[in-house]
Amino acid sequence: MNTAPSSRPAFARPLAAAALLLGAAAAQAAPTSVLFVGNSFTFGRADPVMSYNHQNVRDLTEGMLATNATGSNVYEPRPWGGVPGIFQRLTFQAGLDYDVAMTTRNAATLRGHMLNTNPANWDLRSNLASQTWSQVVLQEQSDEALTRRPGLNSNPARFNNYVDKISEYVQNGTVATYRERDYYAGATNTEKTNNCVAVSGASSTACNAQRGTDAGLSDTFRLPVNPNASASTDVYLYQTWARPDLVTGAFVSTTDDVTGVVTRTATPKTTFFPDLESMTEELRLAYAGAATLAGDITGIAPVGEAFMRAVKDGLATRDFYAADALTDGKIDLWFDDGFHPSKYGSYLSALTLFGTLTGENPAQFGYGELAAAELGISAEDSWALQRVAALQLGFAPALPVPEPSTALLSLAGLAAVLGGRRWRGARR
Repeated sequence: MNTAPSSRPAFARPLAAAALLLGAAAAQAAPTSVLFVGNSFTFGRADPVMSYNHQNVRDLTEGMLATNATGSNVYEPRPWGGVPGIFQRLTFQAGLDYDVAMTTRNAATLRGHMLNTNPANWDLRSNLASQTWSQVVLQEQSDEALTRRPGLNSNPARFNNYVDKISEYVQNGTVATYRERDYYAGATNTEKTNNCVAVSGASSTACNAQRGTDAGLSDTFRLPVNPNASASTDVYLYQTWARPDLVTGAFVSTTDDVTGVVTRTATPKTTFFPDLESMTEELRLAYAGAATLAGDITGIAPVGEAFMRAVKDGLATRDFYAADALTDGKIDLWFDDGFHPSKYGSYLSALTLFGTLTGENPAQFGYGELAAAELGISAEDSWALQRVAALQLGFAPALPVPEPSTALLSLAGLAAVLGGRRWRGARR
């Protein structure tokens, strides 16, 4: 045993002991758990985003796919990291401890998640109830929230209803008895049922069924109680973006069922909006309305508005179908289909979600941000998108606009990030 006197001053010993205790307490603190609920807008659709940082994201549907791949796309192979993977990488760099999970399926609606309208063995609802979550993020199918239009999957009644039901389920554990018909217009139950059938395509039986967690309901429509619900779970809405393929000037494209390669045709496509602004505004109002109706939504990540800001600021390409769209020197936020996000769009999504969920400035990372570099996004484009997300969320982008990047500057920025330096701005 070493009995030599300590070289540490006596007054420092209690401070050191206290520091050790604080360190141990911090190590034992549970991470913030977040569940991302959505579809390909969340899991990313294509690499490099789709598989990005999958090692640090728990994909709760991976086992379900192994059991039944019905309806899944060959060109979307696991493992998935997606937007949650980028989000996790950002929280790590900010010195935050996040346990990130996702439950996603291509083309899934929030109704599909809640009612398990999926192939056998795809129990998406069980993922909602698999643990107590600190935060849950809900991403609806891209056109579900829009005003009803023939030719679209728009069904705002369902959107509003299942934002409310999922938030109730993860926060209270139970769901009050309801009938889907009651969310449609009509002076009588018959009229409501007829509207429900006409708009949703569901049967009259489905529209009239009593659903909820009440033990007295039929086995077919009774929902299980969520044993892991918590009133402290924060529920956020992931506002999606305007789709160029639904805006005047779009062309029909086809996707190869095996490779996923998108081929554009010369055939004009049926569209529903005159410009990106009008679709963005309709989505903004829809998500705000759903949050108000539910009453227990913590916040909305304004991703669609961030996309629009990038376009209006001249940073991102506006006309996806223009002859010079790929050579105009601007950022392309959309994937080849004019529908899903590109790696830049997914990165902007993650930055906006980061600022919304953590309350921290997404412009804190600067040129040294790691996820962008790993995705093949230049330091200049990374900083520009960080700035867009910060401004959209009401933060001041406190970093000065850097000179064109050099290796030295990038290393300096990385050192600042890893050192835990942060810039904070006032929230709106």
